[in-house]
Amino acid sequence: MDINISEAKAQLSKLINLAYHGEKIVICKNNLPLADLVWHQPEGKRKLGLLKGKFVTPPSFFEADPEIEEMFYGSDS
Repeated sequence: MDINISEAKAQLSKLINLAYHGEKIVICKNNLPLADLVWHQPEGKRKLGLLKGKFVTPPSFFEADPEIEEMFYGSDS
């Protein structure tokens, strides 16, 4: 179903109900298709922990890097 923006404004509730029941509505401006009004498809839930056991933090990860320390705080000499 193609409908111009001005008509869509006046009939939004009706169009949403049609989309809910599976109808695809194309919203047009000057008969040029701009947007589709379709039923919302929820995305699946994110899975957490996909990398569990596949990455090991090296022991030196939390050690300060002398070059970076010098950039932030300058040299002690």
